Amino acid sequence: MTDSTKRPGAPRLRAVLDGVPLYKPGRPAVSATGEPAYKLSSNENPYPPLPGVLEAAVTAAGTFHRYPDLACSGLTAELAKRFDVPEAHVATGTGSVGVAQQLLQATAGPGDEVIYAWRSFEAYPIITQISGATSVQVPLNADETHDLDAMAAAITDRTRLIFVCNPNNPTGTVVRRAELERFLDRMPSDVLVVLDEAYREFIRDAEVPDGIELYRDRPNVCVLRTFSKAYGLAGLRIGFAVAHEPVAAALRKTAVPFGVSQLAQDAAVASLRSEEALLERVEALVAERARVVEGLTSQGWTVPKTQANFVWLRLGEATTDFAAFCEKAGVVVRPFAGEGVRVTIGETEANDIFLTAAAAYREKS
Repeated sequence: MTDSTKRPGAPRLRAVLDGVPLYKPGRPAVSATGEPAYKLSSNENPYPPLPGVLEAAVTAAGTFHRYPDLACSGLTAELAKRFDVPEAHVATGTGSVGVAQQLLQATAGPGDEVIYAWRSFEAYPIITQISGATSVQVPLNADETHDLDAMAAAITDRTRLIFVCNPNNPTGTVVRRAELERFLDRMPSDVLVVLDEAYREFIRDAEVPDGIELYRDRPNVCVLRTFSKAYGLAGLRIGFAVAHEPVAAALRKTAVPFGVSQLAQDAAVASLRSEEALLERVEALVAERARVVEGLTSQGWTVPKTQANFVWLRLGEATTDFAAFCEKAGVVVRPFAGEGVRVTIGETEANDIFLTAAAAYREKS
């Protein structure tokens, strides 16, 4: 071995990682003065686990010296029954974002393009760049909704996948049935359209379609769902996709072996079986959402129509200042510097503090 081979140096990493932004989680719930604060920055469910879920997880914890079920067979069967789809059309992963990354691994690489609206879910550019593909970001309409005509016009022979986040994160806006079906009808058969429905349970607009109904006769449509939001299993990291067999099979190939713990699998099954309690909690959050929107509107804020468990305020250059003001008041919100803030609908007390802070900020500005 020569002297040169002994010299320490940096390993050669993939150049595609240069410039990949780090995913920014919601800030911890600590105020600027170090006092406890409410965390409204991560779109978490403020309720504890649904009835029977904690017990299922505790029981599963007694076997965590064993590997989990690689195929997630019990959960897959439960999901197939719940949504009336073949088991072969279900694939699981570490949250819907984990499944989204598996989709990129299966469809796109260097030289390929991935289309999505912007601003939308901040993981899209990260997982696209990691795959080696090129992001094609299509600006939202003035009302914060997807510009589907512009997205369709952006398709080239290099397009491999299109994300449609419905409701959109962080704006909360939706794509309705007629425009979405028209968009899907225009899609080339070899382009995968991913309907990211992480917030599906919070939708109350009857004109917003259920993506699983749209996928049934469209082999190039995949639907993403998660247990992190309405079901309150954010800490267990479990999501799933419903897609036709070639896509679902590809997801199983790209999944991290044993990535979904047995705790997560059993908790998810128990959550699906506690639907009555789930619906009650979601309805309470939807009512709080309406109250928060009404409060902000009465203060003079412009709030896009949201169908998710959060609200969006486009504040431009005032974004970070507003977020700091809220944090000092006792609520942590999610700022997107230079653009706006996303505020989760949380406990009534947290929402009250936020509304008071928003009113005080507007008064001083």
